[in-house]
Amino acid sequence: MSRIWAGIDSGKGHHHGLALDADGRTLLSRRVANDEPELLQLIGDVLAVAGGRQVTWAIDMTGGEPALLLSLLVAHGQEVLYIPGRLVNRASDGYRGEGKTDARDAFVIADQARMRRDLQPIRPGDEAVVELKLLTGRRADLVEDRTRAVNRLRGTLLGMFPALERALELTNTGPLILLTGYQTPAAIRRVGTARLAKWLANRKVRNARPLAEAAVEAAERQYTSVPGEKAIAKLVHTLAEGVMALNEQIAEMDKLIEGRFREHELAEIVQSVPGIGTVLGAEFLAGIGGSLDSFDSPDALASFAGVAPAPRDSGKVSGNLHRPVVYHRRLQRVFYTSALVSIRCDPNSRKFYDRKRAEGKRHVQAVMALARRRVNVLWALIRDRRCYQVTPPVTATA
Repeated sequence: MSRIWAGIDSGKGHHHGLALDADGRTLLSRRVANDEPELLQLIGDVLAVAGGRQVTWAIDMTGGEPALLLSLLVAHGQEVLYIPGRLVNRASDGYRGEGKTDARDAFVIADQARMRRDLQPIRPGDEAVVELKLLTGRRADLVEDRTRAVNRLRGTLLGMFPALERALELTNTGPLILLTGYQTPAAIRRVGTARLAKWLANRKVRNARPLAEAAVEAAERQYTSVPGEKAIAKLVHTLAEGVMALNEQIAEMDKLIEGRFREHELAEIVQSVPGIGTVLGAEFLAGIGGSLDSFDSPDALASFAGVAPAPRDSGKVSGNLHRPVVYHRRLQRVFYTSALVSIRCDPNSRKFYDRKRAEGKRHVQAVMALARRRVNVLWALIRDRRCYQVTPPVTATA
């Protein structure tokens, strides 16, 4: 039986839906509001045009703006494929016309879904997985905000007191607390080491004495005031408080993620793998949709996560491997970061890494190879429903 392909170019207030038949002819093209009655009408019209033929929907986002439409499609038992936005942008160059419109993008999405066989289906996730996606996404935003805030703080402090900027690790709580009270060389010299250490200790700063000594030593290296020092000092104070507030928000988010992660049936298995804590474990579960049902093999999961190199051969050149262009970046972060950590805490991972280094691979290559191997390990653990052990259990033989 022939099939109908429906592409959705999603937007904030409106989506554009377009349906193609098996020969690529447009059967329906419409702009609809992002409201339930209009979306239900679009679904009904597409099904009516299909006339009993199977309909496959394709969309360039898996959440956010098209969340209501996705929920309606799942509720009506429709097959939905995910086509990454980067793939749509690259494919658009191969179609007629240079202008960019919603209708053209919807046509590209539908046509690519009609021709390609490597697109991942969007399956309905349970409440826990949906929450993990939201929480880990929010945490990623907060971490990015903190990185920008720390960089602004570094740049501002460098313009007034470069010796102190070199002496402090501004990602730690102690230096941030210090900057909420004292910012200029003169102020730090006046308070002195003993009083500054006591002031820090009263605010429960660890290693208060060494931190105070480092700050006073930096202050002794600068007796010149830069223009605008008072304004800069106030800005440093404000930025330091902002970074501390972001740290508190991230800590609260970590608690929420940990609580939701531990409720999942695979949490104990996933977290047993060295290098995977609650945050990386939650990102893993969110990335795979809560189960491995979407992947036929460990190879499919490795390719989706971007830890399986893709060939780039041409002419007489063969064996040239490179990182795949389309992959799940957060899943790659899970496997790569956990592999990096496991080198220090897991003897099996360390042995594998050392072997790859002895083969002539660079550090990043060896870690990526370890990340690929860990896909197989995690796959087998989830399949067998058992936790990781440094020494695998011996299988009894007859």
